[in-house]
Amino acid sequence: MKFSTLFPPHRKDAVEAALLAAFGTTVIDNVTTLAGGLSSAHTYQLTVDGQMYVLKLSPPNLSATNLLLAADANIAPTLHYQDTLTGITISDYIESQPVRAVFTPDKLISEIAAIVKAIHLIPSGVDGAPLFETVDSLISQFKQKKILSGPVFDECFVNYAILKSRIVLTDSDRVFSHNDLNPNNILCDGKRMWIIDWDAAHLNDRYIDLANLANFFVHTDEQEQMFLSAYFDGDVNEYKKARFFTMRQVCRIVYSMLMFQLAAQHKPTNYEHDQKMEGIDLQLFFGLMGKGEISLANYDGQLMYGKALLNTAVNQMRSVRWATSLAQFAQQPVTDK
Repeated sequence: MKFSTLFPPHRKDAVEAALLAAFGTTVIDNVTTLAGGLSSAHTYQLTVDGQMYVLKLSPPNLSATNLLLAADANIAPTLHYQDTLTGITISDYIESQPVRAVFTPDKLISEIAAIVKAIHLIPSGVDGAPLFETVDSLISQFKQKKILSGPVFDECFVNYAILKSRIVLTDSDRVFSHNDLNPNNILCDGKRMWIIDWDAAHLNDRYIDLANLANFFVHTDEQEQMFLSAYFDGDVNEYKKARFFTMRQVCRIVYSMLMFQLAAQHKPTNYEHDQKMEGIDLQLFFGLMGKGEISLANYDGQLMYGKALLNTAVNQMRSVRWATSLAQFAQQPVTDK
């Protein structure tokens, strides 16, 4: 086919220019829309001369520095074309397989530790908003929209404020970070992992990436020890464990706020948000999703997932480990060494 009507008409010229620059032709064998994550970008699988690629249409004028850095580090798929002004990139297509089917449980833990360590070793000066400023903004937006309220939210935000007052964020922990390491952004070709969707990457606290990954893949004390030991080359102390544990709850708060925002956007007209929070946890949510009874693609799934994440964070904040973690921060000297 010469060109596809799947591409937005107003971006036709830019897509043709990208194809010409990457392949010397605008003739493509096949093109299909890829089901992406939650971003506004349009993503396509296309075949040119028998080879498959991914063409992504991000908003124009979005910096492509992050993707270039990741591709050069052999962490993101090979990049064949990028244009910052048009927001178009073309990369290798990875025929992805479920990571849990490819790797044994122990191997999976070591692989995710290795990939996040490689990300954090990328030399970059791509700066971004400070960690807590980002979280504060999300919480503020949530409160302003008046989506949900009640004692669980009050308890969560009070505990978060206490945590924020105790932690000292140091430059030594500020590294190039992906900032959205979830299963949708991890591809596996059967031998190794590749990380995609670098739009949110910038310098950030290293524990954000570690905690995000752990919330999806690390479920036992033994796995946590293995994960942290692999990332820190065996140098794991109580302070690092406390930073890791508390940041897991911060990440759950962040994802819950994002889910509530999505739910607010998709809420049916004249429909009141269900304020019930009791009994909604991640086990229940994933059980329903596994049976196909709920989906993150619609309002009900987004609202329920946000509730499950926030309830999990609050339950962890009620634990002895939360209290002992806060005590660790009080003992930690203010140093950047």
